[in-house]
Amino acid sequence: MNGWSKAVGPKLTDGMTTPTPHHPELLVREVELLRPLQWLALAWRDMERCPTAGVMHGLVLALIGGGCFWFARHAFWWLAAMLSVSMTIAPLLASGLYDISRRLERGEDASAVGAFRIWFSGDRRLRQFGLLLALTSVGWLVCSAALIHWMLPASVYSPADFVRLVVLQPNFGLFELWLIMGALLAAPMFASTVITLPLLLDHPTLSLQQAILTSWRVVALNPMAMALWAGLLCLFTALGIGSAFLGLLAVVPMLGHASWHAYRDLVGHHADAL
Repeated sequence: MNGWSKAVGPKLTDGMTTPTPHHPELLVREVELLRPLQWLALAWRDMERCPTAGVMHGLVLALIGGGCFWFARHAFWWLAAMLSVSMTIAPLLASGLYDISRRLERGEDASAVGAFRIWFSGDRRLRQFGLLLALTSVGWLVCSAALIHWMLPASVYSPADFVRLVVLQPNFGLFELWLIMGALLAAPMFASTVITLPLLLDHPTLSLQQAILTSWRVVALNPMAMALWAGLLCLFTALGIGSAFLGLLAVVPMLGHASWHAYRDLVGHHADAL
């Protein structure tokens, strides 16, 4: 139970997977509303213990995001596509940070070299999950373009056009619908990804389908805490991007390590309940 008392700690639910020779029996835990703040605190501890790897992960994403913005700054849809790709690969790149937190938790040595080795592990499940994220990004772009072109008499070519014609348009409707559509598309993706990658990393024999279903069970059991966690992810990501991508040097490792601690709090094994 990760050392948490029954009064304030995670609670195990009755719902569990059927154990097979290929994967462990997983249990989903219930956590209190403000638990995500504890994950962030634990993330800062991991960053202090192994700072180099975290900064390097943040630097990679900052360079990718900044480069995409520079080359596509005058073409809105190319910019949206490139930033979507950057956000898509961010969870996959953070897999090295999950490994660092796991090693620190076990009292093992953690290094940047070992973290980056995860990227080249050849795990087919990670490639499949990356493809799923990419298809989701494409779907969001197609839906966004269809909505804007359907409701606007003028075309959006540049980021300035998007701000002027969509964000700042005087009539209620388009921008609000765009936000609602984005939220409706983001919600199932968040539910599918919130603990999936750390779970796959921690259990090499677990199937991708089982990991995603477990992630959905986590969100279903903890809707308020997961809503807060999603809000924190969006807030810190926006701050990282809005600071000319420089903030990603701290935001990426913080959210990466915190995601590992979220997984450890939210998913357990049958042995934990004994």
